[in-house]
Amino acid sequence: MSMKPYQLFSQHLKKRFGVRVHKISIDAGFGCPNRNGGRSGAGCLFCDPGGSGAVGIERQLSVAEQIEQGKEVMSRKYKAGQFMAYFQPFSNTLAPVSQLRALYDEALAVDDVVGLAVGTRPDCLPPDVLDLLDEYSRRTYFWLELGLQSRHDRTLDWLQRGHNFATFAKAFQEAKSRGLRVCVHVILGLPGENRDDMLETADVLADLQVDGVKLHLLHVLRNTPLGDLYTENKVKLLAMDEYVELVVDVVERLHPETLIHRLTGDGPRDQLLAPLWSLNKWEVLNAIDAEFARRGSRQGDHYRKGQNEF
Repeated sequence: MSMKPYQLFSQHLKKRFGVRVHKISIDAGFGCPNRNGGRSGAGCLFCDPGGSGAVGIERQLSVAEQIEQGKEVMSRKYKAGQFMAYFQPFSNTLAPVSQLRALYDEALAVDDVVGLAVGTRPDCLPPDVLDLLDEYSRRTYFWLELGLQSRHDRTLDWLQRGHNFATFAKAFQEAKSRGLRVCVHVILGLPGENRDDMLETADVLADLQVDGVKLHLLHVLRNTPLGDLYTENKVKLLAMDEYVELVVDVVERLHPETLIHRLTGDGPRDQLLAPLWSLNKWEVLNAIDAEFARRGSRQGDHYRKGQNEF
């Protein structure tokens, strides 16, 4: 078991590889069907023009050059010994298989890269791409990172996600039928959702027994449709104590062996409108640990199998 009251992904990596392993984010120039695929054209409400989460990545560099740059930073800052290449911004399976193979191979050819993580949307996983990802899962340590955000279709519609929960469920099952490790991304504090709604999403993750989870708070960034709504006072955000309690509620309901990849996030300072408390990442993480200690609970304490059918 983890030394934390939850199964921390970083500890899993160190146990597996014997050294500190860090992910290096890569921007390989992919697009998004929700922006350039004939839908709304604006993308999801929360996503900025560069693809939310793409902080500090020099897109003009090649994949290998981005990794080498990231290695230097991670080695100096975190004493990392090995690395995972993480294709992060936008939809990193939105290309022909031949192009994907070339980019993934370029990443894996860099010294000390021991694994690959690919972030994408559930509507960007046709059978030939899933077969390719299956190939990589047999060649290296591999994770598919899949954006869900919420199990509620009304919320996905409001976010302008361009897909529904059924699309996610189908993509997830297709990935698992090939034996892929899947990390699911969820946002807590989405407008129109109460605590029960968010716990329903947690119960879905528990029933699916997802391999990994990334929990995000709702960030409001500049130059996004969500930012416009926030400045017009049309969006209410969670306070830090509310978010902390929700995170613990969710993790208590997850399967005991699901790996926790993330419990919070810290948006780029120059783009973040709110919540500003999220910039104090370690304060948030310490508060989450303190809430677990106050309750005397840990991951999986409220896990109940079979709440949903798919």
